[in-house]
Amino acid sequence: MTIIIVVHVLVCVALILIVLLQAGKGAEMGAAFGGASQTIFGSAGAMGFLSKLTTVAAIVFMITSLLLTFASTRRDSTIMKERPAPTSPAAPSEMPVQPQVPVPEPKK
Repeated sequence: MTIIIVVHVLVCVALILIVLLQAGKGAEMGAAFGGASQTIFGSAGAMGFLSKLTTVAAIVFMITSLLLTFASTRRDSTIMKERPAPTSPAAPSEMPVQPQVPVPEPKK
């Protein structure tokens, strides 16, 4: 279980970083009008590599999310299961009768 949680957190961080590395849709338009395109991954850009990496990270994220969900529902540590089963109500016990106080009569 701990291994799945560690992998899930690492994939979350990697997915955030991968998405932030990707250029927006308007980045090609700025480079077309004289902007020098400086890319780490060559002149073709990183779109093919980063999009595949995003897909793989998203799939691993979904799988670890499902595994964590199923693992958390399989646990038997809820409060309701630890409570004893309700029994039939007990017979009312005889309460001692308290002496009645006489009601004062109204004044005339």
